[in-house]
Amino acid sequence: MGPVSRARAEQIMSERGWLPLLPEAFRTEVLRRSVLLHFAPGETVFRLDDPAGGVYGLVAGTVSASLAPAGATPRLILLGVPGHWTGEGCFLTRKPRRAELRAVVETTMLHLPLDAMDQMAARDPAVVHHVALMLMMTVEFLFRVIHDLQKSEADRRIASVLQRTTWIGETPIPLTQSEVGVMANASRKQVNAAIKRFSEAGWLTNTYRSIHITDPAALRRFAEGDGTD
Repeated sequence: MGPVSRARAEQIMSERGWLPLLPEAFRTEVLRRSVLLHFAPGETVFRLDDPAGGVYGLVAGTVSASLAPAGATPRLILLGVPGHWTGEGCFLTRKPRRAELRAVVETTMLHLPLDAMDQMAARDPAVVHHVALMLMMTVEFLFRVIHDLQKSEADRRIASVLQRTTWIGETPIPLTQSEVGVMANASRKQVNAAIKRFSEAGWLTNTYRSIHITDPAALRRFAEGDGTD
């Protein structure tokens, strides 16, 4: 995947995720003030406890987000979906980063710096409400993560993790079985057995470092307890 052009990036972000939900004037200013950035596989966007900064919107590629309560080591929680923005906590609290964001594959992002956000908010108090919407979209996603982790059977937790990753699009999921295990609170043995089962059912194919979901609807039904037991 080559670098995404500025024009294409603005088109993608105008059509997906947070920005399309907001007034056109605000959307236009966010895009005008944002910087287009490209990240190599494995490159860090920001780390836990980095100084306060602005927000990042995922244009293309995949990012991993690792989160933790204060004093704990961050663990992989989710993969970013194109159109999704993150990093809003610094704007709302003025505190350092509470997560780590890393590019998994070659990735393009838009970055709206904190000082630009402050200038926009000084002129229009509604900007704070717009950023709060970004926060609530993240909270809704985390509600789903909590719901999935409370499932008693490891197979259904693993299916839930795999099904959530289909939100990033049709590309193979760039996760190892160990990483799936972290996200599903499951052992490597449980993940290996579940992936074998799902593969035999025709729901996915997998290689050493990637998984390709071929029947997300079946995986979702199983994850919610409505499929084959």
